[in-house]
Amino acid sequence: MDEGTASRTARSVAAHRLDFARAETPYGDPDADVALARDVTDGLAAPHTRMHDYLRGRTAFFDHVVVRSIERGVAQVVVGAAGYDGRAFRYAKPGVRWFEVDHPATQADKLARIARLGIDARHVRFVAADFARAPVAGLLAAAGLDPRSPALFLLEGVAVYLDTDVLERVLGQFRAATVDGSVLAISVSLASAQGQARERFRASVAALGEPARSVLVPQEAARLLAGQGWRVIEARDRLRAAGLLTARATGPPTP
Repeated sequence: MDEGTASRTARSVAAHRLDFARAETPYGDPDADVALARDVTDGLAAPHTRMHDYLRGRTAFFDHVVVRSIERGVAQVVVGAAGYDGRAFRYAKPGVRWFEVDHPATQADKLARIARLGIDARHVRFVAADFARAPVAGLLAAAGLDPRSPALFLLEGVAVYLDTDVLERVLGQFRAATVDGSVLAISVSLASAQGQARERFRASVAALGEPARSVLVPQEAARLLAGQGWRVIEARDRLRAAGLLTARATGPPTP
């Protein structure tokens, strides 16, 4: 992504999500999420391709993880590379604090839209950071993340855009910011994906100026997570095949 330019792929994902049924809860403000997505997309089309179907499943997976964690009492949610994600509004619940970490340009654009739309974001802390350079753990602590209490960390649709060493650094920073028992949900781009579909995806995001940088097989993803102190706990083959994983913070990173 070009410096100073808001993410174009994040805008595309927002367009797709307007077509999806979402997990419902007795709390939160889904209308605020929809309003933000409509403002961002401004009529952008979301064609019903294989990518659309994949994003539907990915969105449902992350929705489920968020709702399940909140209902289990997790009171801190960190969204890495949040883009125009509106879960902090859709699943807002009294007592739950949200932290959105994102590239400064995309976050500034999102904040301007939130202010113009009059969306209540007082429960959200916005942390502007470049994953490739920033000490994310320290920035989260400065924003109010309690390192002594469990948190949920989300990395949806971002790992593919990071070089492997940068992804490792981000995972390590998230681990350093929290306690044993915290949960991470992540989507990775799998080498096991069909070649033609993978190449179409690579070409489409490269055309948007946001090239794919990492591809992992499931075993590699599990080892990478374990190396930074996260043990994969999601065992369902269907989710693993789609590169959708959950992991728990268990002990220090392995050397």
